[in-house]
Amino acid sequence: MNLSTREENGIVIFELDGEVDLETSPKLRQALLQQVNAGKSVCVGMQDVAYIDSSGIASLVEAYQTARRNSSGFGLACISDSAIRVLQLARLDKVFTIYDTIETAVSDLST
Repeated sequence: MNLSTREENGIVIFELDGEVDLETSPKLRQALLQQVNAGKSVCVGMQDVAYIDSSGIASLVEAYQTARRNSSGFGLACISDSAIRVLQLARLDKVFTIYDTIETAVSDLST
Protein backbone atom coordinates (compact mmCIF):
# COMPACT_ATOMS: atom_id res chain seq x y z
CA MET A 1 0.00 0.00 0.00
CA ASN A 2 1.15 3.48 -0.83
CA LEU A 3 -0.19 6.25 1.36
CA SER A 4 -0.04 9.91 0.41
CA THR A 5 -1.25 12.73 2.60
CA ARG A 6 -2.11 16.34 1.91
CA GLU A 7 -4.23 19.02 3.51
CA GLU A 8 -6.89 21.09 1.79
CA ASN A 9 -9.15 23.65 3.49
CA GLY A 10 -8.19 22.21 6.89
CA ILE A 11 -9.12 18.66 5.89
CA VAL A 12 -6.42 15.98 5.91
CA ILE A 13 -6.72 13.86 2.77
CA PHE A 14 -5.26 10.37 2.70
CA GLU A 15 -5.05 8.69 -0.69
CA LEU A 16 -4.54 4.94 -0.62
CA ASP A 17 -3.09 2.90 -3.45
CA GLY A 18 -2.66 -0.87 -3.60
CA GLU A 19 -3.51 -3.50 -1.01
CA VAL A 20 -4.57 -2.65 2.54
CA ASP A 21 -3.93 -5.83 4.49
CA LEU A 22 -2.49 -7.20 7.72
CA GLU A 23 0.99 -6.09 6.69
CA THR A 24 0.11 -2.51 5.71
CA SER A 25 -2.90 -1.64 7.86
CA PRO A 26 -0.85 -0.74 11.01
CA LYS A 27 0.76 2.10 9.00
CA LEU A 28 -2.68 3.31 7.92
CA ARG A 29 -4.09 3.00 11.44
CA GLN A 30 -1.24 5.02 12.95
CA ALA A 31 -1.49 7.77 10.33
CA LEU A 32 -5.28 8.09 10.64
CA LEU A 33 -5.30 8.06 14.44
CA GLN A 34 -2.54 10.67 14.60
CA GLN A 35 -4.73 13.10 12.66
CA VAL A 36 -8.10 12.40 14.29
CA ASN A 37 -6.55 12.46 17.77
CA ALA A 38 -5.23 15.92 16.87
CA GLY A 39 -8.82 16.97 16.15
CA LYS A 40 -8.42 17.07 12.36
CA SER A 41 -11.18 16.08 9.96
CA VAL A 42 -10.12 13.35 7.57
CA CYS A 43 -11.05 12.16 4.10
CA VAL A 44 -9.74 8.80 2.89
CA GLY A 45 -9.55 8.49 -0.90
CA MET A 46 -9.85 4.85 -1.90
CA GLN A 47 -10.00 5.04 -5.68
CA ASP A 48 -6.85 2.94 -6.18
CA VAL A 49 -7.39 0.34 -3.45
CA ALA A 50 -7.06 -3.05 -5.15
CA TYR A 51 -7.81 -5.05 -1.99
CA ILE A 52 -8.75 -4.38 1.62
CA ASP A 53 -9.07 -7.01 4.34
CA SER A 54 -10.63 -6.97 7.80
CA SER A 55 -7.54 -5.38 9.38
CA GLY A 56 -7.79 -2.46 6.95
CA ILE A 57 -11.50 -2.12 7.63
CA ALA A 58 -10.79 -2.21 11.38
CA SER A 59 -8.31 0.67 10.97
CA LEU A 60 -10.96 2.74 9.18
CA VAL A 61 -13.61 1.92 11.80
CA GLU A 62 -11.31 2.82 14.70
CA ALA A 63 -10.38 6.15 13.09
CA TYR A 64 -14.07 6.86 12.37
CA GLN A 65 -15.06 6.14 15.98
CA THR A 66 -12.21 8.27 17.32
CA ALA A 67 -13.16 11.14 15.00
CA ARG A 68 -16.76 10.99 16.22
CA ARG A 69 -15.63 11.07 19.86
CA ASN A 70 -13.46 14.11 19.05
CA SER A 71 -16.26 15.81 17.06
CA SER A 72 -14.11 15.65 13.93
CA GLY A 73 -15.32 14.83 10.45
CA PHE A 74 -14.45 11.55 8.77
CA GLY A 75 -15.38 10.36 5.30
CA LEU A 76 -14.42 7.96 2.56
CA ALA A 77 -14.24 9.05 -1.08
CA CYS A 78 -13.89 7.52 -4.54
CA ILE A 79 -14.11 3.95 -3.27
CA SER A 80 -12.92 1.27 -5.69
CA ASP A 81 -15.30 -1.52 -6.68
CA SER A 82 -13.41 -4.15 -4.70
CA ALA A 83 -13.31 -2.02 -1.55
CA ILE A 84 -17.00 -1.03 -1.72
CA ARG A 85 -17.96 -4.72 -1.96
CA VAL A 86 -16.13 -5.42 1.31
CA LEU A 87 -17.80 -2.43 2.99
CA GLN A 88 -21.21 -3.54 1.70
CA LEU A 89 -20.71 -7.11 2.95
CA ALA A 90 -19.97 -5.73 6.41
CA ARG A 91 -22.83 -3.23 6.01
CA LEU A 92 -20.35 -0.45 6.73
CA ASP A 93 -21.46 1.43 3.62
CA LYS A 94 -24.39 2.49 5.84
CA VAL A 95 -22.07 3.62 8.66
CA PHE A 96 -19.38 5.64 6.89
CA THR A 97 -20.14 8.86 5.08
CA ILE A 98 -19.17 8.07 1.49
CA TYR A 99 -18.48 10.72 -1.14
CA ASP A 100 -18.21 10.39 -4.91
CA THR A 101 -15.25 12.78 -5.07
CA ILE A 102 -12.58 14.08 -2.75
CA GLU A 103 -13.61 17.63 -3.64
CA THR A 104 -17.16 16.94 -2.42
CA ALA A 105 -15.82 15.43 0.79
CA VAL A 106 -13.54 18.40 1.46
CA SER A 107 -16.40 20.82 0.81
CA ASP A 108 -18.75 18.96 3.15
CA LEU A 109 -16.23 18.23 5.90
CA SER A 110 -14.91 21.79 6.02
CA THR A 111 -18.32 23.29 6.87
